[in-house]
Amino acid sequence: MKTSKQAMRDGKALFLACKVDGMLDEGRVRETVRRVLEVRPRGYHGALGYFRRLVKLDLDRRAAVVESAVPATPALEASVREHLSRRYGPGLNIRFETRPSLAGGLRVRVGSDIYDGSVAGRLEQLASSL
Repeated sequence: MKTSKQAMRDGKALFLACKVDGMLDEGRVRETVRRVLEVRPRGYHGALGYFRRLVKLDLDRRAAVVESAVPATPALEASVREHLSRRYGPGLNIRFETRPSLAGGLRVRVGSDIYDGSVAGRLEQLASSL
């Protein structure tokens, strides 16, 4: 279903109203949805659909997954958190995972950005260049 321009404007206005200091506030999101469902203004389905899309994109942009072949040490975790916070700003949700198939190094995924410094990634690059 195609979203109308008015629904997109309304959804964006709802989204911007839920931001506090540039970051999405979960309490405001819940309250906004509750109030819209309570009042049910004209075209609220489209506006809430677009609002949901914007919230999901923001959450995905603020989620980071750091994969390593062995469990990360506390010092490495602190260093990675500091570097990612400096690059992407505060409020980043960072999750550390162990993936033995990497064979060494790190792979970091933040939203749609992927930084692959793993041995497996380098071997794949070498294989594709030959």
